[in-house]
Amino acid sequence: MKIDFANLQYQYRLYKDEIDQRIQDILNKSNYIMGEEVYELESKLSEFTGARHAITCSSGTDALLLAMMALDIQLDDEVITTPFTFISTAETIAFLKAKPVFVDIEEDSFNIDATKIEAAITEKTKAIMPVSLFGQPADMEDINDIARKHNLKVIVDGAQSFGSTYKGKKDSVLGDIATTSFFPAKPFGCYGDGGAVFTNNNDYAEKIKMIRIHGQSKRYHHEYVGMGGRFDTIQAAILLAKLPHYTAEISKRQKIALQYSELLKDRVITPQIKSDRTSVWAQYSVRVKNRGELQAKLKERDVPSVVHYPIPLHLQECFRFLGGKSGDYVVAEKVSKEILSLPFNPFLSCEEVEYISESVKAGSAIYR
Repeated sequence: MKIDFANLQYQYRLYKDEIDQRIQDILNKSNYIMGEEVYELESKLSEFTGARHAITCSSGTDALLLAMMALDIQLDDEVITTPFTFISTAETIAFLKAKPVFVDIEEDSFNIDATKIEAAITEKTKAIMPVSLFGQPADMEDINDIARKHNLKVIVDGAQSFGSTYKGKKDSVLGDIATTSFFPAKPFGCYGDGGAVFTNNNDYAEKIKMIRIHGQSKRYHHEYVGMGGRFDTIQAAILLAKLPHYTAEISKRQKIALQYSELLKDRVITPQIKSDRTSVWAQYSVRVKNRGELQAKLKERDVPSVVHYPIPLHLQECFRFLGGKSGDYVVAEKVSKEILSLPFNPFLSCEEVEYISESVKAGSAIYR
């Protein structure tokens, strides 16, 4: 049995007629940049999330930049975040010449440990940037309480979690500003790069809209130093075709995750979702003791696997200037040595999940 990790081709075939028609409409109009479909998508994203403003942009990375630029994050400001995430989270902070300040993660959720945030706050701290890793929001009530106490802003990096919930609210409304990514392999992905920024603050929204188009308030009138952060109309059209199916896909993801967890619970450490929130399962990531050996065994059985993420950010070469060293964030370092993502998408069959799980059990040492 040969397993497809993300099954993007299968998904396209399912929605082919709708996607092709949407794309053809754009080609017929030749309105490729900021066409009407972009604004239609933003309206529907706002409706889906409950956010007052949904502002599309060129990538999930640019969404983080737009959020921080809207909050006027500058040289030497500090932004607290997690060392266990994709590099964009801290990279964008450093790109603005601000300082990423890392806080260790929870061992069960892989998200930032909210109990450790307050100790990392200094007079230079301007914002907290939790990541909803692998599709599950962090402890947002505690994080927002800390932010209010210290007059800080909260930016939710929801690149992997679009459509997840925390205490009944979509993750896109859990901070002052939230972001997501529409990278193809994300739970809700387009066919190229793309992202979005969400906020209920009118002033932030207007500033973000201007910054994404070179800081323009109107053509050739530049109120801010901005960026070329526009979303392609064709990509918006693709997401418009996919959005009506997304809630059903989330439900399928959750059922497949439950099947995985039941089959693997006695062999590896399975991911844990807290009772007051839901995950969209961007990845199904387990912890194993013999990762290299297991990956080789899985490959023999045509089961792909990916390590998200093998090196915590404080140990990355590009962040050497921060002075991080081994032992600084022990949970993140431990998890990075054990984490392994298995094939996951809403179109896996029960038989495929069983085959993958049997392959894992055949090749893994029992976690003790």
